[in-house]
Amino acid sequence: MGHSSDQRAVARSWTLETSSAQETEGLAAELAPMLKAGDVVLLKGELGTGKTTFVRGVVHALGIKDAVNSPTFSIGHRYVGEHTTVSHLDLYRLGMLEEEDPGLLGDYLTGEEIALIEWPDAAHGLLGEPRLEIKISHRGQDKRLIEVSQR
Repeated sequence: MGHSSDQRAVARSWTLETSSAQETEGLAAELAPMLKAGDVVLLKGELGTGKTTFVRGVVHALGIKDAVNSPTFSIGHRYVGEHTTVSHLDLYRLGMLEEEDPGLLGDYLTGEEIALIEWPDAAHGLLGEPRLEIKISHRGQDKRLIEVSQR
């Protein structure tokens, strides 16, 4: 039996706990191979939960050797690898994007890269349908609860 072209994929989700930054990076590295150009990944969580650590795991798993740091003061970083490009955006310091220059994110969201977006609520409705939504929360000491929703 064939599938109709308008049939929607069923969202899947799972929850995992990590006990260190290295485990958080490792989890991200396991998810990295499922990402492709044009995918948007939303990263949510309080300050210091490990969103940038998660991005580091994805970037390095994709074979990009660059140092990965939070782009809080510059809005975004692009990491260019041999086979893929990753845009890492941090929208924490922005208000609602409607109040900003509409082209502000254009260089980072061309559809030709994997986009990993921290604090995505500032761009609500402007990012398209995400491939993954990652919610990271503190669980005491170095433990993190990571909720992954796949679309």
